[in-house]
Amino acid sequence: MCDLHDQHDHETSGTDGARPSRRRIMQLLGAAGVTGAVMSAEADPAMAAAVDVTAAGYRPPEGLAQDSPAKDSALAWITGNSDRITGLNTEIWENAELSLREWKSSLAEAEFLQRAGFDVRFGTAGFPTAFTATYSYGSGGPVLGFSGEYDALPGLSQHKGVGHHDPREYVHDPFAPGYGPGHGCGHSALGTAAAAAAAAVAHSAKKHRLPVTVKFFGSTAEEALIGKTYAVSRGVYDGLDAFLDWHPSTANATGWGSSTAMTAVTFTFLGVAGHGGTPLGNKSALDAAVMMATMSEFLREENLAPSGRLHWVINNGGDIPNVTPEIAEISYYVREGSTARVQVLLDKVIAVAEAAAKASRTTVRHRITSACWNQLPSKSFAELMYDNMKRIGPPRFTEEAHQLARDLQESLGLPQRGMHAEIAELTPPNPVFLGGGSTDVADISWNVPTVSMGAALAPIGGKFHTWSTAACAAAAPGQTAVVAAAQYLAATAVDLITQPERLKAVKDEFAARTQGITWKTALPDGYEPPMYEPPEWFLKKTRQSWPPDNITWPPRRIVSQEKFSSLGPELAPQK
Repeated sequence: MCDLHDQHDHETSGTDGARPSRRRIMQLLGAAGVTGAVMSAEADPAMAAAVDVTAAGYRPPEGLAQDSPAKDSALAWITGNSDRITGLNTEIWENAELSLREWKSSLAEAEFLQRAGFDVRFGTAGFPTAFTATYSYGSGGPVLGFSGEYDALPGLSQHKGVGHHDPREYVHDPFAPGYGPGHGCGHSALGTAAAAAAAAVAHSAKKHRLPVTVKFFGSTAEEALIGKTYAVSRGVYDGLDAFLDWHPSTANATGWGSSTAMTAVTFTFLGVAGHGGTPLGNKSALDAAVMMATMSEFLREENLAPSGRLHWVINNGGDIPNVTPEIAEISYYVREGSTARVQVLLDKVIAVAEAAAKASRTTVRHRITSACWNQLPSKSFAELMYDNMKRIGPPRFTEEAHQLARDLQESLGLPQRGMHAEIAELTPPNPVFLGGGSTDVADISWNVPTVSMGAALAPIGGKFHTWSTAACAAAAPGQTAVVAAAQYLAATAVDLITQPERLKAVKDEFAARTQGITWKTALPDGYEPPMYEPPEWFLKKTRQSWPPDNITWPPRRIVSQEKFSSLGPELAPQK
C-alpha cells in the first residue's frame, strides 16, 4: 500500500520555523527511541544511512536542470498525447482491480507502451499481472527505470468528480452492506504518468539520437507491498543506473526523507466449530483473534516508539453468530525505522499471538505476506527533480478541479482551500525520524539510486486510501496531476541522459550512503508470494502458462484438526 503519499509533507520544528538546536535534536531522538540508531551506524546501519542532518540555512542549488532540445521534445510529446494519457488513467480507474488481479489494467498499460515502441514481457518475477517494458536506442547509454502501479483498494468505490460520498459500486447485502473497490490511492494516475514519461523519454532519445535504455516496470500488488519487494529479491531491477518514482499526493513536492520498514503478517487461529446455543467445549478462533488484538494494544506504551506503527484488521472472523468460528485470521502491519527494529517489534506481536492461542485453547500459525526496508534517500537526485519541477511549474488546475476539491473539503470538515497549486519548497527532512508510511520502492532504493516525487491529485488536507481520493483520481484534479507528473519525471530523466555529471553525482551519493551495507531481502527464507489464478483469456493474451515455477499450486489447505475442549468429569447431581 503505497502508503508513502505523505512523505513529501514538510514540517518545521520550533515556533519560529527554524531548525532545532542540537540539544533539542538529541532530546527528540531520545524520545523517539532512536538515539543509538541515528548516532551509530554500527547500531543500525540502515537507519543511519537514511539520516541526513543538514546544516541550518539550506538552500537548494540552482541550475541543475538544463533546457535542451531533447527535453523540449519529451515535454512536447506529453502535451501532444495528453488525451491518450488521461484516457489511460480513466480506463484503469474504471477497472478498479484489486492487488494481484489487475488483469485489464496491466494490459491497458502494457498496450500503451507497446504503441510507443517498447518490447513488453509479462510474468515478471512470476506475477501474472507484472510486466517489464524495454526500449533501447544505441549503446553505451544509461539504463533508466520507471515505476508503474495500477491496483485499487477494497471498499473505496466512488463516483468520479462527486464531492460527497457516493459509491459507484454498492454491495446490497442485508447482513454486510459495503462498497466495491476504488482508486483511493490514485494508482490509476501513478502508472499512467510513469508510462507516459517513459514513452516521452524513448521518443526524445530516438529523435535526438541519444543512447539510452528505458525500462518500465509494471508492478502488481503495491497496496499489499508485495510486487516490488519480491521482484527485487529475484534480481528484476539489476543493472539500472537510476530509478524514477512518483506517487499522487496532496502537494507538489520532492524530498530526501526516508520511510518506515514494514513486515505484513497474518495470524491464523484454529479452533472447533459448534452451535452457539450450546457453546461448552467449543473452541472459538474468533475469541483468540479478539484476545490478540486486545493484548497487542497494550504494547503501545512501553514497546512502541514514535517511529513505529502497529495496526491490524480481523479479515476472517466467522460468518454467523450461531456457529462458533473454527478459523479466524487477523493481519498486522508492523512498521519501524529499519528492518532490525521491525523484527524486535514483530517478535513481541508473535508472542502475543502465542499467548492468545494458549488462553483460548486454540492453535495459531503465522505467515509473512510481505516485508520491505526503509527507503534510502538521494539528496542530489531530489535536488535535480526539484529544479525541474520549479522550471516546469505547478499543475495548472482548472476552476472545476478547485471546486471539486472545495466540495470534498466541505464534506470532510476541512478548510475549503482547493488544490495545492504551487511547488513546495525543497527542505531537509526532519532530523528526527518519527515514522510514517511504507513503500516497496524502498527495496529498489537500496539497489539503485532512486528519487521519489509527489504531485497533487487530492485536495489540501485530504488523506489517501479514502473515497475522496478516488473521486479525484480520474476527474479534473487527477487528469491535471497525471500530465504534470509525467512532465516532471521525463524532464529529470532527460537531464540524466544529456548531463552525465548529474547521473555521476547521483551514483556517487548512492555509493557513499550504501558503503559497508549489504541489502538482503526482509522476506523470510522459502517465501512464496500469494497469487490468484488468472482467467484463461488473460493467460492467452499475455502468452503465459499457469502456474509459474516459483509457487506451489494449489496452495496448501488450512484445515482445523482441533478437538473439543474438555470440561473435566461429569458433576454428580446434588442431593
